[in-house]
Amino acid sequence: MHSLIIFASGRGSNAAAIIDHFKQNGKAAIALIVTNNPNAGVLAIAEQQHIPFLIVDKTSIKETLLIEQMADCKPSLIVLAGFMWKIPGTIVAAFRNKIVNIHPALLPAYGGKGMYGNHVHHAVLEAGEKETGITIHHVNEHYDEGDIIVQARCKVQANDTEDTLADRIHVLEHFYYPRTVEYLIG
Repeated sequence: MHSLIIFASGRGSNAAAIIDHFKQNGKAAIALIVTNNPNAGVLAIAEQQHIPFLIVDKTSIKETLLIEQMADCKPSLIVLAGFMWKIPGTIVAAFRNKIVNIHPALLPAYGGKGMYGNHVHHAVLEAGEKETGITIHHVNEHYDEGDIIVQARCKVQANDTEDTLADRIHVLEHFYYPRTVEYLIG
């Protein structure tokens, strides 16, 4: 069975979608959840699902110990699911081509530092875009610049708000992300 590590900072809706997907099909197990937020909703999910977790800070995320703890899990893939910090180059180097992220826009548009969540949806609406979507991509040393794996699109409606757009984006994320992870681990 494949082993996955999930990094998340918030509610954990994408993490939950991935956990549920693999609980149903048995093709992977979540070995570890890593968060930078001691109040993250993803921690309740980890506890409920009996998944070990680590809370990192700006120092510990850069330490060799974290890389060793992650390596002990023998991850087939490290899945960023709403993790709000840039992944240090040491982790990227240690797990080259084994880290994926999901972005709530069609990269390369609306990517980069500070472009997450409603910041992205606001920019999409302000620009008058007719279409938006999600991008699942490999992680490298730069924000949102890794190779694109999958993109899925949805229309921007004339009466959309940041919240209504976010709701449609979440539907795409929760459908495509678990299935893309499954495809990537073979």
